[in-house]
Parts: sequence; C-alpha cells; structure tokens
Amino acid sequence: MNLIIFDLETTGLSPYYNEIIQIAAVKVQAGCWDVEESFDTFVKSQQRVPSFITGLTGITQSQVAQAPSPVEALLNFSRFVGDEATLIAHNGPGFDMRFIAENCTRHGLPVRETAMLDSRAFSRKIWGGRGGHGLDPILQRLGLSTAGVKRHDARGDVQLLAQAVRKMWGQLVPDFQSCPVETRIGVIPAVHS
Repeated sequence: MNLIIFDLETTGLSPYYNEIIQIAAVKVQAGCWDVEESFDTFVKSQQRVPSFITGLTGITQSQVAQAPSPVEALLNFSRFVGDEATLIAHNGPGFDMRFIAENCTRHGLPVRETAMLDSRAFSRKIWGGRGGHGLDPILQRLGLSTAGVKRHDARGDVQLLAQAVRKMWGQLVPDFQSCPVETRIGVIPAVHS
C-alpha cells in the first residue's frame, strides 16, 4: 500500500478564517517504511502569521511572504500524492482535510476523492480511552524520541508521525498485509496532466 504521511501548519484552528502556511509529506510503502520521497513547502498567506504561531511553529512572516500561493502549493501537493496513495494525517479528517477542502472551495479548485487514515485511530485501537491521543502522548507511549526534531514544524512532525504509524500498525498487524483501521475519504485538488 502506497502511503503519504502529511501535516499542515496553519495560522489558527478554523479552516474558514485561518490559512495554511506549511505543507509537508513523506511517501512510504506499508511494511517497508523507508522514506521514498518527501515534499515540503511554505504557503503564502493573506493574513500575517500571528506571533503565537511563530512561537509554536518557528514559521515567520518572511518565510511565507515569498512562498507559493495556496493554489500552487495545493496543486503541487496533489501531484506529489499521485493517483494510488492513501493519505495519513494526525486528526486528518477533523483538521488537515478540512483545511484542504475549504481552500479548494475558496480558490475554486476542482477536487478528487482520496483514501485517508487518521493516525489517532491506530492509537485508539491500541490504547482505547487511556492517555489521550495527541501526537506527544503517542510518541511517549511508543518510546519515540523527539530529540533533534522541531515539533509543530510540518517537516519534523511528518517524520515523527511516520515512525509512530509504523510502530502502531506493526503492533496491530505485524505482517502489514492489511490495514487495521477504517479507511476514510477526503478530498485534494484534482490535477490534470
């Protein structure tokens, strides 16, 4: 199974009022887990990057000022995803995919459906209601170190999320021959050749 593990950073929590400022992704094969390719871009925003967000993510106004537009960034991301991949994000249906869908609507981009998995579903299947299902508690329970990785920077978060998904998937289905959690449907921009 071709997997695209991805993450967004945004100017806030609302897909209707806030904007995407960074997209990062890695392409892996379930069972192999070697990163085959990576993708990352800052995204130009109309809003100023709030100081709180700069403090959390390290992303500055100058980094997004000369970045690709949301349309260009999302189309490039969709090309990276390709046709036969399953996307994985942490709280993807509730956060990342809502931002992508809203940006496609806002900018008049046609969309295509794509399979997606929420990494929190792996955590819930293993630990049930115990300990929370944020990325930090999951990393801690799995014994994964964040040393040398910038948290809340999409590039660092996808690297950590890839390790976490590999370990959780392996606990649930050690031979990686099937997907242990429900596949959902999301949308990304349609790309014409």
